[in-house]
Amino acid sequence: MTASTTPRPAGARSRTAAVGAIAVAGALLLTGCGDQRDKPGTGNGAAQGSQAPLFSKLPPRIQSSKVIRIGSDIAYAPVEFKKDGKTVGIDPDIAAALAKQLGVRVEFNNGTFDTLITGLRSKRYDLAMSAMTDTKDRQEGIDSKTGKKAGEGVDFVDYFNAGVSIYTKKGDTKGINGWDDLCGKKIAVERGTVSDDLAKKQSEKCQQDEKDAISIEAFDTDVEAQTRLKAGGVDAVSSDFPVAAYAVKTSGGGNDFEAVGDQVQAAPYGIAVAKDNAQLRDAVKAALEEIVKNGDYAKVLKTWGVEAGAIKEVKVNGGT
Repeated sequence: MTASTTPRPAGARSRTAAVGAIAVAGALLLTGCGDQRDKPGTGNGAAQGSQAPLFSKLPPRIQSSKVIRIGSDIAYAPVEFKKDGKTVGIDPDIAAALAKQLGVRVEFNNGTFDTLITGLRSKRYDLAMSAMTDTKDRQEGIDSKTGKKAGEGVDFVDYFNAGVSIYTKKGDTKGINGWDDLCGKKIAVERGTVSDDLAKKQSEKCQQDEKDAISIEAFDTDVEAQTRLKAGGVDAVSSDFPVAAYAVKTSGGGNDFEAVGDQVQAAPYGIAVAKDNAQLRDAVKAALEEIVKNGDYAKVLKTWGVEAGAIKEVKVNGGT
C-alpha cells in the first residue's frame, strides 16, 4: 500500500480496516440499518452463567444480571448493521463469541457514534463496540477538535486492524485518486470518525499549499453520507475500508460507487471500556484471547471476508 502523505489525527474514530486484501469484504449480505434497541439476547449464543469458562472474571454486577450492554452506532455495514430487525455484522458476531466464553448475553444499544464514549462514562453502556479506532486521545479523554481534556478517557481491548478509503460515483471520479486530489472538492464523512479528521487535516494542507480547501459535509451515519454522494451533492465519501468495500460492492448492485486510491492510516479497532471498569476490561481481554485461540474469532472474520484484518495478539491500549 502506498503511504499516505497525510499525518494521522490523534483522536478520531476510524471505522478503519485492515490491509488491501480485504477487498472481498464487500461480498456479503445486503445492507440495512435501524434505530431500535435489540431485544435482550438477540443474535447471541445461549448464556451459560457460572458454567461458562470465564464467568468468574466478570464484575459482580454483571454476574448478577448476566447481561453486558454494548453501545454501538448500528449503521455501518458490514461491521454492524440491521437486517430483518436484528443487529448483524462483524462486531455482533465477535461479541456473541465473547459472550459464550463469559456466560452472558450481549445487548446492543443503538446510538450515534460521537455519543458512545459519553454513554460509557455515564454507565449507560458497559462497553462500546462500533468499529472504534483505539487512539491515544480517546485513551486520555482528549477532544480531537480542541486538543483539550474533555472527560475521563477509556481503555481499549484491540480486536481488529483497519484502514480508511475513499470512493466516488461510479464512472465519475472527478479526477480523485487519493487524498491529495481532494483540494477544492466536496467530501462526505461520518461525524467524529478518522475520515472526518483526515479530511480536516488534508483541507489544512491544501490551504498551506495555496490550493482550495476541501468542503466537508459531516453526517450522523455513513448511510447518510452515501445518500449524499448518490444524489451528487458531494464528489466523494471517505469511510473505513471494509465499509467502503461493502458499499462499492453492494450499493445499486455494484453500479453506484467505485473505490479510488489506496487505503491509509491502518490502526486497531478497540472495544472501549470505562477506566474505572478494569475487571470487565480484563474479562473481555481474556475472552478475546480464548476465541482467538479456539478458532471462533477466525470463523467470524472468514464469514465476513475480512481475514486480513485479524489480530495476532490481543492488546490493551495498543493504539498510537
